[in-house]
Amino acid sequence: MSSSVHTLWLTANILGAVVVVAVAALLTILVLLVRTIDKRVAHIRATLTAAKANTANTELINRTAEAVDAVLAEGLEHHLFLGRVLEKVRS
Repeated sequence: MSSSVHTLWLTANILGAVVVVAVAALLTILVLLVRTIDKRVAHIRATLTAAKANTANTELINRTAEAVDAVLAEGLEHHLFLGRVLEKVRS
């Protein structure tokens, strides 16, 4: 084998090794990124599940609001009644 052929083979082998190392490094980075994304997706899924559980009883909000309005209306009636009674007592 001549010197130039030997040099070409050596260059090709070195370039092949560099490509293999680069591909291995890129695949390692890809695997690490996929793991990170998977962990974050799991965290988001858990957060959404908790949010779903927190808002499961939202239909009670309207009933609670109606009850609060009723209590406020009753309180206003008492306030007006007591105001009229106290006016009569003072005069």
